[in-house]
Amino acid sequence: MSYRDDLRPWAIFQRLPNSENVCVARLRTRSDADAYTSILRQGGGKFEVVFDHQPQEVTQG
Repeated sequence: MSYRDDLRPWAIFQRLPNSENVCVARLRTRSDADAYTSILRQGGGKFEVVFDHQPQEVTQG
């Protein structure tokens, strides 16, 4: 995960009929993601907000 993705841990995924998920947007806050998802749902389709944050690996040395 890139530094830019670390700054935007909330992701909106579109659920497609063929069991695929496509990342539509990445946002900084949950409230922003929920608001954007409600706008996307007005056009139809299934969207889901997820917290997509990968913890950084700790190196010992």
